[in-house]
Amino acid sequence: MFILIGVALFIAVNFTVITMTSRQSLPVSSIERLAISITSPFQLLVTKTIGFTQSVWRTYFMAVLAVKENIELKERLSRAMDIKNRYEEMEQENSRLKKFVNFTSSVPGIYVAGQVIARDPSPWFKTIVIDKGEQDGVIKGAPVLVSEGIVGQIIKVASGYSRVLLITDRNSAVDALVQNTRVRGMVKGNNQNKCNFVYTSRTDEIKAGEMIVSSGLDQVFPKGLKIGSILNVKKTHSQLFQDITIETSVDFDKLEEVLVFINAK
Repeated sequence: MFILIGVALFIAVNFTVITMTSRQSLPVSSIERLAISITSPFQLLVTKTIGFTQSVWRTYFMAVLAVKENIELKERLSRAMDIKNRYEEMEQENSRLKKFVNFTSSVPGIYVAGQVIARDPSPWFKTIVIDKGEQDGVIKGAPVLVSEGIVGQIIKVASGYSRVLLITDRNSAVDALVQNTRVRGMVKGNNQNKCNFVYTSRTDEIKAGEMIVSSGLDQVFPKGLKIGSILNVKKTHSQLFQDITIETSVDFDKLEEVLVFINAK
């Protein structure tokens, strides 16, 4: 009750002051001065309160808009990054396919391009699975290649899939020779990332860095395909053959697409 009376009195005093001060012709009386002195602090408080409230609302709405805009910008950035990543993947795939085209023109034949879809997790076998099979013309025993060199050989074929035995598997063997000196030997896998060049006589001069290529005499791999470069050579007087380690030309950890050689043109 007292609050309502106080508010009514405050409004009445303000109305009186405004009315009296609007009469420019009348002088300011002591009552008017007293009324102004009493109401001015209240008016200042009301003005500051209204200004503070408006500032808070403006800040709140600006914050809400900023959050919304931030979410939209993050979504746009995410979409842009996704497009960028897909573009880069397409560029890399395009680069690999260009190498395949150049390779197939240098080694004439009929090829089927396949994608690696699985790897053998076992440490005792080095095989991969590709998404091409009998329906694509792939047959058991077909050589598998990339532009960098020999990958391996088809060992199992299904309708739409095939298993490839990599040259790094211990069951793999490729008849090969040293590109410069034409020294013959056999590239054998050892279930590691490197291979061995075996059955080379201790009297043959073989140096590190020389390239090993397929000889074509195994009737599997075309002649002259890169296999790898000689990493180190070890000769032991008590042994008939040299111990030679080869670093393969193909990085099997990064293998994504391959070419299956069907037959020569």
